[in-house]
Amino acid sequence: SSLSHLRGLWKGDRKLCSLYTLNHKYSHMIRFSICLTTHGVLHVTMRGVPKGNRPVILTYHDIGLNHKSCFNTLFNFEDMLEITQHFAVVHVDAPGQQEAAPPFPTGYQYPTMDELSEMLPSVMTQLKVNSVIGIGVGAGAYILSRFALNNPTLVEGLVLINVDPCAEGWIDWAASKLSGWTSNIVDTVMAHHFSTDELTDNQELVQTYRLHIAQDINQDNLALFCASYNGRRDLEIERPVIGLNEDTVNTLTCPSLLVLGWLLFSLPQVVQPGKLAEAFKYFVQGMGYMPTAGMTRLARSRTTSSTSITSMDSSRSRNINNLLEGANTTGGLDNQPGPQTMEVSC
Repeated sequence: SSLSHLRGLWKGDRKLCSLYTLNHKYSHMIRFSICLTTHGVLHVTMRGVPKGNRPVILTYHDIGLNHKSCFNTLFNFEDMLEITQHFAVVHVDAPGQQEAAPPFPTGYQYPTMDELSEMLPSVMTQLKVNSVIGIGVGAGAYILSRFALNNPTLVEGLVLINVDPCAEGWIDWAASKLSGWTSNIVDTVMAHHFSTDELTDNQELVQTYRLHIAQDINQDNLALFCASYNGRRDLEIERPVIGLNEDTVNTLTCPSLLVLGWLLFSLPQVVQPGKLAEAFKYFVQGMGYMPTAGMTRLARSRTTSSTSITSMDSSRSRNINNLLEGANTTGGLDNQPGPQTMEVSC
């Protein structure tokens, strides 16, 4: 059976394989783990050691990517490395999407999006993680949202990048069918990540990701992951109305940071890691962590150069001001009666 195949890959070894590596100017312990869950195996990479009662940052990537291609640019950025000195990080690769992943056996039933979210509590248990701050992109953002809805006590905060909370509509379904008839899986995934303008204007980045998707990700496994994402259910999240339905409405109960690329399917964690690191730092500070940490490099550049401040584009100013106002006008996230949501564009 497919589960027997997965157990064979796991080889019955429940121990974590550990190694030490020097990343930039910081030394991190990196542990690679193969976690067996009720819905199959997950490959997990853990950077650092959980610190006291602090949550662990848990990431989940989008279709066509793995944790490296989705998050390395962000987590290797200097300001983000400073942040991760305060938190351990767990990167989750969806089944069959990790580097050098073997093909699934014929007839393998790929987990649904709901089932992918149901695998995460087992991962946390095996890694001895009590709570997380989730960072998800696209499909990964959907999975983490579902996980938080079903397990609110395990999630302290969410950063959702280009999340789509809705089930695939009939127009999307028709478009994906037509795309499937006229292109391969790589073209379909590229259209998910990049707008038409980006495909022509940002050719170096586009070519890098096209080669990665075509050469580094098992194509059959990728098709299964895409089919699972296209079959997602509507999250059915509603905004609570204080005094009316806050106890009955289906909503995220943790603070949430919504991040949208300047164009809908761009990769802000790759293209604008500095802005995202800055937004994330404000976010975790609003949750009560890292209160004494200094400014990010991006913020420092604004205060030391009046020229750069006056020439800053209006969208950047508006987005960061909105982010700050979301915390300042209400006295911080911790003082709010209900879940807080902030939005930022990169």
